[in-house]
Amino acid sequence: MNIKKLGFSALAGSLVAASATAGEMSVSGGANLYMTATDENAKTTWSNDDHVTFSGSGDLDNGMTVTFSLQLDGDESDDGAIDNHSVTINTNGMGTITYGGHGGDTVMSGMDDMMPTAYEEAFDSLGGTTAIVINGESGNDIIRYDSESFGGAQFHFAIMPSTADSATTHSGGVYNDFGVTISPEMVDGLTIGYASGESEVTAASAVDESTFYIKYAYGPITVGYQESEYDAASATDTDESEAFGISYQVSDELSISYNEHTVDVGSTTGDQESEGVSISYTMGGVTIAGHANDMQNVGGTTTNDKEGYEINLGFAF
Repeated sequence: MNIKKLGFSALAGSLVAASATAGEMSVSGGANLYMTATDENAKTTWSNDDHVTFSGSGDLDNGMTVTFSLQLDGDESDDGAIDNHSVTINTNGMGTITYGGHGGDTVMSGMDDMMPTAYEEAFDSLGGTTAIVINGESGNDIIRYDSESFGGAQFHFAIMPSTADSATTHSGGVYNDFGVTISPEMVDGLTIGYASGESEVTAASAVDESTFYIKYAYGPITVGYQESEYDAASATDTDESEAFGISYQVSDELSISYNEHTVDVGSTTGDQESEGVSISYTMGGVTIAGHANDMQNVGGTTTNDKEGYEINLGFAF
């Protein structure tokens, strides 16, 4: 559903440099029904979520475009609550600046697993908070900049200032990261990415995180490889991971994939190893997707193994 040509002159009050001339507003949404088992010894559970997203944008006299997005989340745990919301400024030639009030991604968190997959990652739905994934930080009040493409290269920067909400994870410190993604114009189907970030999980003790990935698509097949590192002051808290994925687009509607993810946990002798297969089939606005995953040595504990699956029936409107 689209509601077009609504005036957004009110934007001039918050953007002194220019006034908005005309705007556009749209509404979209979705609903999902999940059947999930996070352990072969646990019961299968049912859950659902639904959401409605309102987006409004206006063009300014100086050529910039301002977009505001607000999501109402119908998840069972917070029915009807305001969820993700952000303001994005497209500078019309100098990249975009996004303020993620809630639900934003830093550069590292957006690259935690870039492997091709038909549904979700190999570690999805398994291990809970015990499972280890090197994924930077995500949360509220993120300021992010994404540059224009320069011959296929794009640069990204993000900062999450210290807030009361993030004090438990940052010890009152600031998290910042940067990254670059390259899709060379002379090599069709190739994508390379790198990101690095720094935070203070413990006060006055910086932690560095980094990741590198490469993907190549040839016809219906896409393959990828990724390495990540979590470098803390103590060697026992330093982790390394690597991931592999391959997906096959059987048709416009059907895709399948296989993924692996391994973490060398510095504080233990057992590597956390995950593997999974996933499938997705789309018919118009309806998607049926699922995965079957296995995780050995969850969190590096050799006696903790998990197997599980998830099936998702999704509707988009």
